[in-house]
Amino acid sequence: MKHLPARLTALTASAAALALILTGCSSSGGGNQSASGSKTLVVDNTFDLKTADPARAFELTGTIVDKALYETALTFEGSDVTKPVPQLTTYAMSDDNTTITLTLDGKHTFSSGNPVTIDDIVWSYKRVQGIAGNPSFLLSNLSTGKPFAIEKTSDTTMTITDTAANPALPYILPNPSLGVLDAKTLEANGGTTGKDDKAESYLNGKSAGSGPYQLSSYNATSKVVFVKNPKYAGTAPAYGRVVLQNVTGPSQKTDVQGNQAQVALNLNSQQVDGLESGSIKVAKSTSANVGYLWLNQNASVSGGVTNDPDFVKAVRHAIDYKSIQTLAGSGSTQPGGIVPSQFLGSLASDENNTTDAAAAKSDLSSSGYKGQTVTLSYPTDATLDGVSFADMAQSVQSNLEDAGVKVKLNGLPIATLLDSYRAGKLQAGLMYWGPDFPDPSDYVTFSPGEGLGLRAGWTKDMSPEVTKAKQAAIAAQGDARAGAYEAWQKAANADGAFVPLVQAAKYAVTNGVTGVVPNAIWTVDLAAVE
Repeated sequence: MKHLPARLTALTASAAALALILTGCSSSGGGNQSASGSKTLVVDNTFDLKTADPARAFELTGTIVDKALYETALTFEGSDVTKPVPQLTTYAMSDDNTTITLTLDGKHTFSSGNPVTIDDIVWSYKRVQGIAGNPSFLLSNLSTGKPFAIEKTSDTTMTITDTAANPALPYILPNPSLGVLDAKTLEANGGTTGKDDKAESYLNGKSAGSGPYQLSSYNATSKVVFVKNPKYAGTAPAYGRVVLQNVTGPSQKTDVQGNQAQVALNLNSQQVDGLESGSIKVAKSTSANVGYLWLNQNASVSGGVTNDPDFVKAVRHAIDYKSIQTLAGSGSTQPGGIVPSQFLGSLASDENNTTDAAAAKSDLSSSGYKGQTVTLSYPTDATLDGVSFADMAQSVQSNLEDAGVKVKLNGLPIATLLDSYRAGKLQAGLMYWGPDFPDPSDYVTFSPGEGLGLRAGWTKDMSPEVTKAKQAAIAAQGDARAGAYEAWQKAANADGAFVPLVQAAKYAVTNGVTGVVPNAIWTVDLAAVE
């Protein structure tokens, strides 16, 4: 048994790039009060929130919420996602990397007063599997979709076993969707480990965790309010109350300037220009969130256009990637594939995704395109790290029309867009993907027959070379993993439904607070702010 397989030392989400801690003056924000336990922290964020139930939450704002409410078996410290560390448990990996053993570490207590037990962790994980919501793939084999075997082995230990070697197991468990719930409380309020679970409404009104905060009020479109959890076993947060509120970028700037918010998470490069002054601090990094374009491959949705291979090639060459980077600000980058630049197996570039106007027109003439209008959908009330999807959509529309493609823009509220996208009903569109865990295996969902692939109508019988490359990447071990994931992305770029566009510059703006530490998995830990 070993705690950290040496083969995983190559999994490098650059600590230098991510280890970013904002510093500022001592707390003096507009929401603060004199007694430390009663201080209020106000954080502005552009919501993509759907639910506070960890087993169902799968959006960026949801990770901020659930990170504050729930502890996980393992976690990451600050921005460093290269090394899982204990939270509720310690861990050990089997020599063949198929099994992780978790052992309770210290005494932890739910906000109800119930102790955290191994049974709670087992129950919480089986609930994720049983509900089979968006996060369920975290606890399933990437190739077969078969759920991991989860077993209690003693009063203090449990095992999680995959059917094949899975060196990413310790990197999966810190995800807030795997937050541990109070099984006794949930079972008394409709909670089960199956599809008949009815506890979501309860969890959207009251939390059932052992994290630093508990839920005071919840509204998925306006704000979420947290209060300190007196039962939390860790260091008590500096703020007794936190308000996470849904605010657009321009208003976030006004709020932080006017001391109405102490933290703004979604300002873009234009909005932060000249903003830093006095107690207002601005920190910049490259986000691990990837903005991408999808083209539906389902003939009944594509209109006979977006599933045409030559049309897809034309789109890839028509896009002006540099202009999108300009929108995304200094510090942004164009990923060569769908894996972000900070992670093992990322592509620096790929000739399939390069701007070439002549190639775009040639590919379009080779396709069956006959002047049909393509509908490009995008979220109107969410941003890519502060970058407007409307602006990106207009840029893509202009690029495609220059190549000879008619484009109709279809802006939708993100909740509406997600419902239609997940059902595979949208012809084409813009969206983003935030990492669930810092390993390239998280991105094979962008493959034929996988979760994201199916949203784009890309079924398992399509693009066999992509599937073959995906299977080889999943099977690869040690030093071979990076090259295998690069090969899979090249295959997907050559014959696939997704076009990686940009990783935006990410700005975190504070006024009078410290401890705002960007994290690739949960954006920011509210309990760390001082």
